[in-house]
Amino acid sequence: MTQDIISKIQQLKAERDAIILAHNYQIAEIQDVADFTGDSLELSRKAAEVKESVIVFCGVHFMAETAAILAPEKTVLLPDKNSGCPMANMITADQLRELKAQHPDALVVCYVNSTADVKAECDYCCTSGNALKLVGALPRDREIIFVPDRHLGSFVAEMLDRELILWPGYCATHVRITVEDIEKARIAHPGAPVIVHPECPKMLRDAADYSLSTGQMVALAAESDCNEFLMGTEVGMLHRLKTDFPNKEFYPVAEHAVCPNMKKNTLEKLLWSLENMETVITVPEDVASRALKSLENMVAVL
Repeated sequence: MTQDIISKIQQLKAERDAIILAHNYQIAEIQDVADFTGDSLELSRKAAEVKESVIVFCGVHFMAETAAILAPEKTVLLPDKNSGCPMANMITADQLRELKAQHPDALVVCYVNSTADVKAECDYCCTSGNALKLVGALPRDREIIFVPDRHLGSFVAEMLDRELILWPGYCATHVRITVEDIEKARIAHPGAPVIVHPECPKMLRDAADYSLSTGQMVALAAESDCNEFLMGTEVGMLHRLKTDFPNKEFYPVAEHAVCPNMKKNTLEKLLWSLENMETVITVPEDVASRALKSLENMVAVL
């Protein structure tokens, strides 16, 4: 049955002139059938350069929105229209405008895990992989508003030794990991480095050996002489790592670090998406043009 579905997906992909992009947190079957798997930054770059006329984005809603902004001439499909992001939904454009009014001279940086409406209100967009470099390039005599993830924001503020105005958003998956989880994992696998995502709270980052984006996790695994790693991030990342590095071992710090929204996309939904050309994700032109500016400013700085 699974192989039949995969065969139909491949056939329809060719007929629709489609490419399948998948985030590292997708289920294993989706990652395996995807043409390209990566983190938010990698997927954004890929969406902007694909030659195919249809992008099937296996991720969450804000990612498909970003693809639609970067590739407005393409048709962007999201297999499960209800695969949202709680963090992205923790701030609205109206709320950000209110905050900006309180700090009229501030530069506004938004994590890519935000809606198109919010990106449109920002000066710069960033990813977890380039947030340090981007904020570090901004003038130190300007206030900086950082939304919506307070934990990534605090990581950036700490590493750069500068004060940021943080919105109290967070990733509901990464905050479920605890210091006790890390301690238990170290006992089970002594000597293995602990790598957490910077969306994790400070106490977890302090208890870990590295705080890295998923793309940086892949790079470290490639470069490191270690053969075992303890991963403090969404468990879907382990499939990507085990696929890329079959001779190394990767263990989850917390088996319960599962994003239910990332897991909503399935092979069946991917097939139906290609069959019915649903769900098409679009962004109003006025919003898209302003959101695109924040993404272009990110690239210009880096």
